[in-house]
Amino acid sequence: MSGLFGLFDGRTERGLESPAQPLTSAALSEFLGGVPSDAGVPVSETTALRTPAVWRAVNVIAGVSSALPLPTYKVGTKERQTSDLLANPHPDLTPVELWRFVYTYRVLWGNGYAQKIRDGARQIRELWPISSDRVQVDRERPSDENPSGKWFWVTDDWGVVHRLTPYDVLHIPGLGYDGLTGCSPVRMASQGIGLAQAAEKSAARLFGSGNLVGGVLQTEQRLDQDQAARLKERWKSKLSGVHNSHEIAVLDSGASFQPVAMPNVDAQFLESREFENAEIARIFGVPLFLLMETSKSTSWGTGLEQQAQGWVTFDLNPTWLTPTEQRVTKELLPPEQYAKYQMGGLLRGDSQARATFYRAMRDVGAFSANDILDLEDKPPLEGPEGDLRLQPLYMAPLGSNPLAPDGDQSSSSAAAGSNRARAVALMLEAQRLLAAPDETEEGL
Repeated sequence: MSGLFGLFDGRTERGLESPAQPLTSAALSEFLGGVPSDAGVPVSETTALRTPAVWRAVNVIAGVSSALPLPTYKVGTKERQTSDLLANPHPDLTPVELWRFVYTYRVLWGNGYAQKIRDGARQIRELWPISSDRVQVDRERPSDENPSGKWFWVTDDWGVVHRLTPYDVLHIPGLGYDGLTGCSPVRMASQGIGLAQAAEKSAARLFGSGNLVGGVLQTEQRLDQDQAARLKERWKSKLSGVHNSHEIAVLDSGASFQPVAMPNVDAQFLESREFENAEIARIFGVPLFLLMETSKSTSWGTGLEQQAQGWVTFDLNPTWLTPTEQRVTKELLPPEQYAKYQMGGLLRGDSQARATFYRAMRDVGAFSANDILDLEDKPPLEGPEGDLRLQPLYMAPLGSNPLAPDGDQSSSSAAAGSNRARAVALMLEAQRLLAAPDETEEGL
């Protein structure tokens, strides 16, 4: 069994003159380097990765998503099930590597694809990633052969176009407006990414041309080239280096030094680069500090931890993880199983904070042992004891009176008030009796 639509397709050998290369606007823009932007820099899904902020954003989303465990459970329970396909989906790629490819294409192209390789019994045994730029999706009238009506036109490694259905292709679309495919974030934000790349090119040319100088030595005398070089060397030898810090410069022959400060236009140029980093972070929904931009963060600590949890809650989970869970459950697993990412490690705080929270909720009767195990993604305890809730007084079963005589455990709502009053009275009496032996000893 092998896939026809691998990632390694030898694109450098396929040009516009090749019959396998369709003459569409997307193909032409890709051949020319991407979609033109007003900044003068063409932007495509591949060239966008040259921008450090884009590379980091894609790396964070794809890396974190693919590294999370994706176990399967029995429907309606937390009972773990085994899935050979998810444990070993490809003969060469590991699960992390396979899903990282899929997520990378989803982040850049807005769609992730994988070919379903089936055995003789029509069971899915392998998943082969497909480059998103080799797939075109169309919808026709549903039929018995294809109930969804979705068709995939996929170009293989030899330039042959295949017409496939969801039976053969796993498709995880991103945000879109036609219910068929997702929109490419790079294409939607080509202006912002193009501006960031243009600013980076301008900065490289500025530093490469050597236009930034520290200052100018001026003299009233006319100097030839050798005299100017000697004056420069004398200045550097007297005032350059750590050992010459805070030294006083003495200039003769009418010489003066004029420092050159950064012009305001250059300062605004640097501010524009920072702004584009924020724009790229906004495009991909990644907090700035995850793009290694911490200039506006006060310190590493609780604030950034809360931002990270907010990113997981409001972007990573609903945008990237949940669609994958549901698509894997719908197309790759048997009906009695479902897939669920283990996100506890991303959402929970440290173990001490979790233990304090669980203890408090357990002590007031809000959580049972099974409630805590469920939050920790653990299977429940067998038997009714796992669902038993406790009350604070002597940690007895919730609703009971631990101080009542044997057999008198009325828990009716009418007697609840009197039971509490009786429990308090019995508690005071117990304390008095416990103190009585000490009083007797003192009397002796």
